[in-house]
Amino acid sequence: MSDRFTLFLLLCICSIALSAQEVKGRVLTADRSPVIGAYVIHLNSEHHTHTNELGNFSLEGVETGDSLQITYLGYRTQVVAVPRTGDDLTVQLRESFFDLDAITVRPNLRSLNVTTDIDARLRPVNSAQDVLRRVPGMVIGQHAGGGKAEQIFLRGFDIDHGTDVAISVEGMPVNMVSHAHGQGYADLHFIIPEAIEKIDYGKGPYYADQGNFATAGYVDFDLKEKLDGSLITAEAGSFNTLRAVGLFDLLDAPSSSAYLATEYILTDGPFVSSQHFNRLNLMGRYTTELASGSKLSLLASHFESKWDASGQIPVRAVEDGTIGRFGAIDDTEGGYTGRSNLAGEFLRVVDRNTFVKTNAYYSRYDFELFSNFTFFLEDPVNGDQIRQHEDRELFGFKSELQHGFRTSGGEGSLKAGLGLRYDNSDDVELSRTRNRQELLERLQFGDIDETNLFAYVGADLEYGNLLINPAVRVDHFVFNYVDKLQPTYDRQEQRKSAVSPKLNFLYTVNDQTQLFLKTGIGFHANDTRVVLDQGADAILPAAYGADLGGIFRPSRRLFLNAALWYLYLEQEFVYVGDAGIVEPSGETRRLGIDFGARYQITDWLFADADVNYALARSIGEPEGANYIPLAPDLTSTGGLNVLEDRLSGGIRYRFVNDRPANEDNSIVADGYFILDANVNYTFGPLSVGLVLENLLDAEWNETQFATESRLRNEANPVEEIHFTPGTPRFVRGVVRYRF
Repeated sequence: MSDRFTLFLLLCICSIALSAQEVKGRVLTADRSPVIGAYVIHLNSEHHTHTNELGNFSLEGVETGDSLQITYLGYRTQVVAVPRTGDDLTVQLRESFFDLDAITVRPNLRSLNVTTDIDARLRPVNSAQDVLRRVPGMVIGQHAGGGKAEQIFLRGFDIDHGTDVAISVEGMPVNMVSHAHGQGYADLHFIIPEAIEKIDYGKGPYYADQGNFATAGYVDFDLKEKLDGSLITAEAGSFNTLRAVGLFDLLDAPSSSAYLATEYILTDGPFVSSQHFNRLNLMGRYTTELASGSKLSLLASHFESKWDASGQIPVRAVEDGTIGRFGAIDDTEGGYTGRSNLAGEFLRVVDRNTFVKTNAYYSRYDFELFSNFTFFLEDPVNGDQIRQHEDRELFGFKSELQHGFRTSGGEGSLKAGLGLRYDNSDDVELSRTRNRQELLERLQFGDIDETNLFAYVGADLEYGNLLINPAVRVDHFVFNYVDKLQPTYDRQEQRKSAVSPKLNFLYTVNDQTQLFLKTGIGFHANDTRVVLDQGADAILPAAYGADLGGIFRPSRRLFLNAALWYLYLEQEFVYVGDAGIVEPSGETRRLGIDFGARYQITDWLFADADVNYALARSIGEPEGANYIPLAPDLTSTGGLNVLEDRLSGGIRYRFVNDRPANEDNSIVADGYFILDANVNYTFGPLSVGLVLENLLDAEWNETQFATESRLRNEANPVEEIHFTPGTPRFVRGVVRYRF
């Protein structure tokens, strides 16, 4: 009897083992692009998984005929049957009306990227400046005629032009190390906004694949691989503004695509002295899918712009009537910049769970900027105009292996990468000039070579609902400088390495709630010239950070995220433009709260808001004299958006609180509240729109600095706010034609 029972039990076990199977599948869009992060749930057991970067997924414990539900934001939810054992499943999602109910909380370190996915579908990009405003909590300001890189504010940082946020496009770095105008200078104007596919971002130093400058965070832009049709856009608006954009689909084959994108802008701006600004952008991209799902993509682009600027003006000159708000003390400021890029990406599929992605790039970059911050402080006769100039070649690569596997506790993945970046900057110059023509004195002049070798490894390890992400990154730098002002040739060199460990925890309670604790060490490198002047202890100061927060779905169409964060810097940098130096300002700490909400009020009406608070202080300074100049404490952005079949539009606000402009807060940079609006209506292939910036015509200061300066008729210098006025009400009409 016992033998028969044992045989019966074995037969039952075998039957269960044979009936249970693993389903393997791939989720694609209508144009056969992989869907990354689609949520796949086994309806018979509630087990679930997500698609990887290839669109692949696998799920165990299913049986033939069971039901799988696949959801992804912006696409129609599909329920499909599990095929017979051994058959792969291919699911093609169809676009649908926008429904926040399709959002699921993914067990991924970058799960907050869903906020930019939502915003990208609801909010049109109206300008190159809007590109960075897509990042929750990021505020930007322009202060040199539209051609200079924006000033960036994030998590209690006045990042200047990029000292503490790493920015890249298709894996190609935007930040310029040891730049003529400032460390980490990030000019993003070579991006055509309509060509952006996705924005990947993260706050804090928690990501092993992000290195130099990724202390407050990073932003990576992915461009479209293919178009869903060609597009021509024409815009005209206030201040003699004209913009023309063309995206042309050149190839739409089953496994290959190619397109050309171009943009041209002209504007005089609201200033008394015209900006004479113009910008040209050209970009082409070719992508082909190879055998076994491997993919090759090639990109080429060219950008150039030139402009005049009225610079930052002192409050006293406006208040006493010497000039108006849009006047100038020195209207000979301005400049030229250009960048040509060649980039390639090769994605090699090893198997359905393993691939290697390699990015390589080459850039040729030119920069010339004329500024006058102090007017007649240093030279009462000729004025204090300076010229900053450089010619740069930049090339590098990054190769990254990603491998998915299963553990006893769930799914796991391994990510490992290595790479190189080399900058060769010739004739990096800071000179005193007059009227842009006459060279009075060279203050700095030399050649900079800077090399960054790096490697990193990290893993995502699931234990039930808990995901642990340990990682470490190693960077090695070689700094070289040849000072051409010295009588004899003398190449100076310095080397330094940094080890940056990370450890992150994500607890996914269910597909509606996730808690996280992120910890890590990052760094921002100093300028090569400062490294060689001040010694090795100030080369790669570390940043120590921690985030504690969560993602919440309290109702079907409400998405919330919140985080309490802390960041300590061993050394902060302050750029002194007229002296051409980067001054270390000692240790700092920041503590803050980020909060974001996305809510679908009806099928067609959406609301969003991001509120960010940061307390930023210098360490080791007396109480009351430990403020960090221009560090924002309270910022907020948000608005209402309408998205219907033919009608779209919205109204948006951005708010920046008053903030200290110097260390003792005796000089204050005024805050502002700005409203923008837009509306678009579509007639078949044609759409027309209207954009209104600064709807209430507020009088505001876009960028502000506490600067000591002297005017021509003044006997003594004065330290006070110098500002670039924000644009008054700006109206722009837009016509788009798709074909």
